[in-house]
Amino acid sequence: MTSTSLNNTVPASQSTPSYADIQSIVANDFEVMDKQVFGSLNSKVQLVMSVSQHVINAGGKRMRPLITLLCARMFDDNPSEKAMHLAAITEMLHTATLVHDDVIDESGQRRGKPTANATWDNATAVLVGDYLIARAFNLLVGFQSLPLLQVFSDGTCDIAEGEVLQLQHQHNPAATEEDYLRIIDGKTSRLFMMATQGAAILQDKTEYMTALGDFGQHFGNAFQIIDDVLDYSGDSEVMGKNLGDDLAEGKPTLPTIKALELLKDSDTEGYEQLRIAVQTGKTPNAEQLIELVRSSGSLAYCKQRALEETKLAQDALSTLPNNRYRTGLYQLTELASARLV
Repeated sequence: MTSTSLNNTVPASQSTPSYADIQSIVANDFEVMDKQVFGSLNSKVQLVMSVSQHVINAGGKRMRPLITLLCARMFDDNPSEKAMHLAAITEMLHTATLVHDDVIDESGQRRGKPTANATWDNATAVLVGDYLIARAFNLLVGFQSLPLLQVFSDGTCDIAEGEVLQLQHQHNPAATEEDYLRIIDGKTSRLFMMATQGAAILQDKTEYMTALGDFGQHFGNAFQIIDDVLDYSGDSEVMGKNLGDDLAEGKPTLPTIKALELLKDSDTEGYEQLRIAVQTGKTPNAEQLIELVRSSGSLAYCKQRALEETKLAQDALSTLPNNRYRTGLYQLTELASARLV
């Protein structure tokens, strides 16, 4: 099967569908999964339940579990209780990573809502994040599948390592694109890989593990690069955070890494301003620094890299069963790329 046949599953005249349109392909499964995210919480400690429900309610679009459901249906177009359950577990793990991220970043809001650490305190948020991870693995044991446990345990280790790598390179103006890719491979792309490969294991379609892993990795890479570009060019109200927040936090993102590389040869003064801002996290002249990144040519480079990763993700889909669920996965890549326009 060629990439051309993949592209033919999406009519050329059709505009990029909305997220709701893609979600509607597995609407019934999604509704059951969404309830299971809450229903799977069974702590005897009321504070754990309160905080867990708070952070899950503040959750986003449930993209990772949606991918699990699309993959499961792609292999077998019948309702799968196991797939819905696994999708809910995937969202539980994702929520745990967000809780820990908010503590590390000292975030007061996520998507316009108070974070757990701001509502309660850091200690409570960290421990509830730990509970969500522990509960996810407690539920995974129920599948009685060692391969599934292996994928999720390896992946969770990679996620933690990615977060530590990001912390290690925080406020490091010498961080490279290679460092950045290692970070996002762990902290972002790995969970997308787990979402796809887990469905293949459940449906006994392990011959597709490599293709699904490639899709998850490249889609995750593209997704994170796009997020990082939007930190310099997006709508702060839509994003739920201020432009330039990543810079103020000293995060080693591709836009600043590439901007420093380009400015070093073309604008010594601008390079020093940006280097010091990354190193210290002090950005009283945030608008000027954002404009430095924009004018350096960095964002154009990052957008191209995001599109390259998107194309690799789409190519990975070409060997998978050709049906509307694979089309849904393809459309998710298009929807993500459309955020760059």
